Formats: sequence, C-alpha cells, structure tokens
Amino acid sequence: MHDAEFARLYGAWESRTPEDVRELFAGYPGVWWIAGGWALQAFTGVEREHEDIDPGILRGELPLLRAHVAGRLDLWGASSGALKPVTSDDPDDLLEGCGQVWARRGAADPWEYDILLGPGTVEEWRYKRDETVRMPMGEAVWEREGIRYLQPEIQLLYKAKGLRPKDEADFVTTLPFLDARRRGWLRESLERTLPGHPWATRL
Repeated sequence: MHDAEFARLYGAWESRTPEDVRELFAGYPGVWWIAGGWALQAFTGVEREHEDIDPGILRGELPLLRAHVAGRLDLWGASSGALKPVTSDDPDDLLEGCGQVWARRGAADPWEYDILLGPGTVEEWRYKRDETVRMPMGEAVWEREGIRYLQPEIQLLYKAKGLRPKDEADFVTTLPFLDARRRGWLRESLERTLPGHPWATRL
C-alpha cells in the first residue's frame, strides 16, 4: 500500500524523534526502549533515513502504559490491518496477533507513536519469534542521554528475517562496530532461529 493510500485509510502520522520518545516515557515506571533504525544509528553514530520510530514496552506492562498516557493519548491495538481501541488492562483483550499499539491524542489528530509490545519480563528480554532466545534485560537495553535503546545485535536479529535492501544496508553499516561478543551472540541466534542465514558466515 502506498503511503498516500495508507494515510487516507488510517490517518496521517507525526514525525517523531528519540527525544520525543524520552519525553513520552518521562516518569514511566516500566521498561521501555527504542528499536529499529534509530537504535542502530545511536549505536554506530552513522546517520540514516528514518520512516518511523519504534518505541517498545513489555506486553505485560500494558496497564502501566495505559495509566501513564491516560488523558493525553488514546491507544489502539493494531493487527493485520485492523484497529481496535484499547479499553482494558488485559493484553489478552487485544486483537488476535496484536503486537503493537498506536497512540494519538484523538480521532481528529494524527498518530504519534507505534509502540511495540514485547514478551519477556523486567529481568529478561525475550525474542518474540523464539522465546528461547533470551538476554538479561539489563544487557538487552542500553541508555544514553536518558534515552533507552535495544542493543544492535538484537535489532539485527529482528531485521535478519526480512532481508530487505535497507536491512542489508543496516547490517553492513553496523557490522564493523560489533565486537566479538556481540557477533558471537548474533551468529548463534541466527543459527538457532534462521539456519543457513547468509549473515551468519559474515559474522
């Protein structure tokens, strides 16, 4: 779907930055982070274009998010092109397969944030496509200037499945910045979840 048609059907999106996400989560009592291309740019220092921004929280902490944005933003569960207002603290009440919530001030306003809902706990990050792939949460998320980011090796694991041109570009850009520990973790995770992936031999 072209961007113009997407906006016609679902509404426009505001452009947001990591600093905006930091402001959104100021005072939030749960775990949050930024994933996607912004996380890789923060780690490498190499600038790239961004179509959107990907903040994330723990799925089990949806009640904390609802309380945090109450009176400021409305939350909508998004899944396979369907949208449903989030009116309950129970993640099981979301649309089937829902892995994210969209946030906006009201029906006449543009969408502001697409917030990913991840598995895991306060103590442990878990890969949503295979929850046997885990990392202590304190190691999975790093912080700079009050902004929390997902580690680059984790973000590349997410990108590995798609292998879109922009994913390959992100891999090529980030690879020189990964030390032996990070490369080893990513290679092992690829071999477990995507056997034969072309990135594994390059790590």
